[in-house]
Amino acid sequence: MTPEQLSDVVRSAVAAAVERGDLAVAVPEDVVIERPKNPEHGDYATNVALRLAKGAGRPPREVAELLATELRAVDGVAAVDVAGPGFLNITLAKDALGQIAVRVVTAGEAYGRTDVLAGQRLNLEFVSANPTGPVHIGGTRWAAVGDALGRLLSASGAEVTREYYLNDAGAQIDRFARSLQAAALDRPVPEDGYAGQYIGEIAAQVLTAEPELLARPEEEQVTVFRERGVELMVAEIRSSLAALGVEYDVFFSELSLYASGAVEKAVARLREQGHVYEADGAVWLRTTTFGDDKDRVLVKADGETTYFASDCAYYLDKRGRGFDKVVIMLGADHSGYVGRYKALVAATGDDPDTNLEILIGQLVNLLRDGEPVRMSKRAGTVVLLEDLVEAVGVDAARYALARASVDQQIDLDIELWTRRTNDNPVFYVQYAHARISSVLRGAGDLGLSLGEAGDVDPAVLEHPREGDLLRALGEFPRVIASAAELRAPHRVARYLEELAGTYHRFYDSCRVLPRGDEEATPVTTGRLWLCAATATVLRNGLAVLGVSAPERM
Repeated sequence: MTPEQLSDVVRSAVAAAVERGDLAVAVPEDVVIERPKNPEHGDYATNVALRLAKGAGRPPREVAELLATELRAVDGVAAVDVAGPGFLNITLAKDALGQIAVRVVTAGEAYGRTDVLAGQRLNLEFVSANPTGPVHIGGTRWAAVGDALGRLLSASGAEVTREYYLNDAGAQIDRFARSLQAAALDRPVPEDGYAGQYIGEIAAQVLTAEPELLARPEEEQVTVFRERGVELMVAEIRSSLAALGVEYDVFFSELSLYASGAVEKAVARLREQGHVYEADGAVWLRTTTFGDDKDRVLVKADGETTYFASDCAYYLDKRGRGFDKVVIMLGADHSGYVGRYKALVAATGDDPDTNLEILIGQLVNLLRDGEPVRMSKRAGTVVLLEDLVEAVGVDAARYALARASVDQQIDLDIELWTRRTNDNPVFYVQYAHARISSVLRGAGDLGLSLGEAGDVDPAVLEHPREGDLLRALGEFPRVIASAAELRAPHRVARYLEELAGTYHRFYDSCRVLPRGDEEATPVTTGRLWLCAATATVLRNGLAVLGVSAPERM
């Protein structure tokens, strides 16, 4: 019996007491089930009696005793004790706890998936680095976390579209084009231009495709460098992200908003709603009405449209595509953007608390032996995605970046993440899976197999370390659901590390395979199922993080 199943059992006990007239309360929609810190207090605990007592007009312990009587009659419940002010400590029958292993193996890849976010259509935008250079390490963090979050949301029932917004219009693209032109002509980098080896590489690729380009007028050169340079840079960005295992459903061009007239339409709509005014020759959106610290310019006095106008059109485009919520992941240097974007959403008539969610992430420092890593040769000023992957590998890069809460700055030490030792978190988790795979291969060599679900007796799994492992496996669906709701992929990583430790302790205490001339017993079969269940959860959890589960290490 998993925590989710037990939650339903307790809820049914409340409903039964209400139906008989023993309790005059509303049946709660959910019942919180937790694992006690002290295993002697039972397998699980709930505070439902404390929650219901006030509404019932009765002491919490009295409500708890009433529910305990109901629960003691349930198949699979071995004991129920009332503790403290009214907590219920529940001990499951051995076969009910052991049945978790059977359920996990039977469900396979589906174990852990829930429908807690079913019916939600989410647009998840992450990275969205300007196509003026390769993805740097800050963007790499968002790539790893954003992709993991997308997997989490999908595993929890949401319909997720992963989107990359290409800021391929505006002044920074002009500076990029002129930087490429300068590199091609062997001129100094323009003021506010882009430097680095990659600029020369992109310029050379443009000239290979357009060998006569430098013979054309300079403004024509800039136009070609702009178009082809952005095209090449976007291709490189897509390629480097794909090498990290990150794929998008949509790459959305800012230029397309102008080509389609979406920007003009957005400004017209906001004007019709009474939120646009003109002053000092410019067109403004009155965002202060919606809590912003100042109004924002949509069209400058010289007629140039601002990025904020594009953002208005882009948000409306997303909503027009049917998304219930727009989720945007931004770096800490964009934290000042939150207020104006919320005001934008409110100005369109939407509710920022319902239709918008902005996640802010902190910086990443790449270290070697405690010292900052030298800047990238290719980019000149920053560490790139490709630098990190080259240093530690895809699995370690993704795991390391997704393992910490996004509101924490990361000091990522290359030496730690390349070690094949247990102090390397990703190695520790992957090794647990490889160890189990070795056990299952060994079983095959002895002619042993799991057989069918009916071949295993869950009640034989009664060793304390087996109980610890079973309870840990039962937590996985709830970990996935809460991590998705809290937008916290790092919770999955930390859970996997705890699970790996629990498995290693089980393995050290409980011999799985027979030795020498020993015969296999029902305990052997039960422990093989428990090993297979643990491997399933490790694989499923690592898959959420986009990390492989090797069978040999």
